[in-house]
Amino acid sequence: MYPYLTIGPWHPGTFGLLLWLAAVIAAVVLHKNFVRNGVDADALNVVALVLVSGILGAKLWHELQDVPAFLLALKRIGAPGWHHPLDVALEFLSWFRAGFAWFGGMTAGVLMLMLQGRSAKPDGLRGGWAGVRMLDLAAPAAAIGYGVGRIGCLTSGDGDYGIKTTLPWGVHMAKNALVPTRDLVQPTPVYELLFSIALAWLLWKLGKKSRPLGWLTGLYLALSGLGRFLVEFVRINPPVFHGLTNAQMAALASLLVGGVTMVLARKKVPGPLLVDIAASA
Repeated sequence: MYPYLTIGPWHPGTFGLLLWLAAVIAAVVLHKNFVRNGVDADALNVVALVLVSGILGAKLWHELQDVPAFLLALKRIGAPGWHHPLDVALEFLSWFRAGFAWFGGMTAGVLMLMLQGRSAKPDGLRGGWAGVRMLDLAAPAAAIGYGVGRIGCLTSGDGDYGIKTTLPWGVHMAKNALVPTRDLVQPTPVYELLFSIALAWLLWKLGKKSRPLGWLTGLYLALSGLGRFLVEFVRINPPVFHGLTNAQMAALASLLVGGVTMVLARKKVPGPLLVDIAASA
């Protein structure tokens, strides 16, 4: 896999390019869902804000998993001194380009989506209900966007690949990969892409009919958590608690929250009725 492309004097990172492609695809899917549901909102603007929030959240989550290393990195970034701002900026960019945690990005993205929902007022809903409705509308886009973005992790060789393997579809990392290895490894991001495509298709199909507010979001959290939990068994992330990785513990939390959300959503008034209630409030 190749973390950088060479186009004349330009050397764009494949992670950034795939992240951009993921955002474009997610925006297209979200726009189509807005049109299908008669929502007057700018899908591109929503995705852009969620993307920025997600990147910052993912980076923060990753760094807080190892606070001493985080503090050491900050010290290294500031080593040139503030009288050399360009050197500091280059050190920062070098540090920032690798090391992201999906669940940090998802948490930040969820919060931003809910804020966007409160502004857009989909289906005439207001307040928290509008935020929940936005989450439901964005679920298929989030699923497919995540899968495409994961391929960027694979092409950059940032350490999200799998364990050593002899399987015929095993892949090699280039020497300049962000986390190089000489072993033939499992392409776990490809597994996640395939799972994400299936999940996005399922959410899209289920979204054709009226569902209780929050139910699709709960399903997305539960199934995406399950997928992440399973793929971690063949990834190189080290176990930290009873044989489970940090990602697996976060995935179990996602699965639990998603399941509870689905149960609670089923016990509440269906979406169309909630629209009438919110409109009359």
